[in-house]
Amino acid sequence: MPPEKSPLADSLDDDDYPAYAMGKAAEMLGATPAFLRVIGEAGLVTPLRSEGGHRRYSRHQLHLAARARELVDAGTAVDAACRIIALEDRLEEALRANARTCGPGPAGDETP
Repeated sequence: MPPEKSPLADSLDDDDYPAYAMGKAAEMLGATPAFLRVIGEAGLVTPLRSEGGHRRYSRHQLHLAARARELVDAGTAVDAACRIIALEDRLEEALRANARTCGPGPAGDETP
C-alpha cells in the first residue's frame, strides 16, 4: 500500500497554493516585480499575503501573468491584456464545468 500524502505534498500539487514569493515569481516570468504589481492593480491576480505582508503567487496566477507578459510584449496595453486573459480564464473554466456536467463536446473533444 502506498504511503499517504502529507498535507505539504498536497499543497505542492495544488495550482492555487501560493508557493512563490514576488522575487521568485518575477524571475520565473522574466519580468520585474513592478510588472506583477501592475497586473495585480489591474485585477488579473490577487496574490495572497504572508504573515509578514509579502506577496505570494500560485502556479495558476503565474500562468496568467505569463500570458499577460506575452500579450504586453506583443504590444497590447496592460489593462487590455488583463481583460483578455480574465475572459479567456472564465471561458476555460466554463468549458470545464460544462464538460463535467454534459460530457465531452460533439467531436469527443474534452477541454483540459
